[in-house]
Amino acid sequence: MSTATPAQPPPLADPAELIADPYAAYARLREAGPVHRITGTDGLPAWLVTRYDDVHRALADPRLSLDKRRARPGGYRGLALPPALDANLLNMDPPDHTRIRRLVSRAFTPRRVERLREPVRRTADALLDAIEPLGRADLIASYAAPLPIIVICDLLGVPADDRRDFRAWTDTLIAPDPARPEQARDAVRSVVGFFTGLLAAKRAAPADDLLSALIAVRDDGDGAGGGGADRLTEDELMSLAFLILFAGYENTVHLIGNATLALLRHPDQLAALRADRALLGPAVEELARWDGPVPLAIRRFPTEDVTIGGVVVPAGETVLLSLAAAHRDPRRFPDPDRLDLGRDATGHLALGHGIHYCLGAPLARMETEIALGALLDRFPRLALDLPAGGPRHRPSMRSRGLLDLPVRY
Repeated sequence: MSTATPAQPPPLADPAELIADPYAAYARLREAGPVHRITGTDGLPAWLVTRYDDVHRALADPRLSLDKRRARPGGYRGLALPPALDANLLNMDPPDHTRIRRLVSRAFTPRRVERLREPVRRTADALLDAIEPLGRADLIASYAAPLPIIVICDLLGVPADDRRDFRAWTDTLIAPDPARPEQARDAVRSVVGFFTGLLAAKRAAPADDLLSALIAVRDDGDGAGGGGADRLTEDELMSLAFLILFAGYENTVHLIGNATLALLRHPDQLAALRADRALLGPAVEELARWDGPVPLAIRRFPTEDVTIGGVVVPAGETVLLSLAAAHRDPRRFPDPDRLDLGRDATGHLALGHGIHYCLGAPLARMETEIALGALLDRFPRLALDLPAGGPRHRPSMRSRGLLDLPVRY
């Protein structure tokens, strides 16, 4: 197939449509072809991959780099972050990615995550206790958002008084206002200052938390007296703490919010889940497939010319992998637009695939299962209380989440 490309590729889609209903737009692109040369939301050219098999393979293709330095000159820019926040796993390839993931895995153990199960249940119950007498609530502000921020901050050891500020900074960075770029810059400065102080406090007084464990990995090398080659740099330590806190909050709040909205809009599936709680685990997988928190995987840059879906993508170009399109591909998931909690949704890509599979996937699954189960136990007559315009989604095409979710019970 020819590698000739148009000088001015068409836009990805109408931004308003991608926010309100990305699946219709991505379906048109998916059925028109597996790979499209488009103008991304940043105004720069990119290649959009839309079909499940191609997206699945590309996520694990070592020729598709996450390292921004692989982008061609004048290409991808992205959000400018200082080295103290940019040296994270979402910008790295092996061997650095392998080294850091191995190190953090020693601190972010299944045992540490499992110890959170009962605290997560208690936190969910306490949040529901607070809203139960009200009869009405915004489930994002009162439940879906505070639950994961409390959990991830407890895991890392972030003081309670600092959590509200971090949530505000995160919201600014995930959906920056183009008309007010100073807000994003201020948020970045605040995050760096926050983690600088927090790391100093943890070094002075270590505790039984993930951040103290990561500091030990940073300061003690491989933790077994093996020297300094296998350790984190200070920038890597801060970037990793930022990524864990950012991703541990951002993706989980949207997964819980989107899942709750989907269930309340599909009373037959909600009734099936109420009747059989054994469905809860499989339900989380199907809900993540049907309306997951990440429509587009983190951008990638070919280290050489690669062929995807029969299309040659030149080295250094920006590649966008559409998880939203892949998850509704009928070639992989029959009748994909139907929410079916009995479906085998194994193979969905909402938590990644390959070496970049989400390190916090077990925690996200556990939190979502507990959050949904506690909510259904507490409110047997839970119903939507949406305004006439319907649900309001966040103005971001990188994440799929709700601004609010009014309900009555």
